[in-house]
Amino acid sequence: MSHSQSDEQQRLEEYLRKKAKEEQESQQQQEAESLSEYEACVLRESARVKELIDEAQKKARDGSDDE
Repeated sequence: MSHSQSDEQQRLEEYLRKKAKEEQESQQQQEAESLSEYEACVLRESARVKELIDEAQKKARDGSDDE
């Protein structure tokens, strides 16, 4: 291989390494965003369940006062 071909191959390999690293970082960021969306959903549902439990406990207390 000539010197220029060797340099070109090195530049190509470096380019491919950079692209692979960028792709990996992009994928990690997407996974983190998906996890954040999942966590937000879990927190909303958790709050909803807590409200339902509070309502049920309140109704149980109100019901026992009537007796």
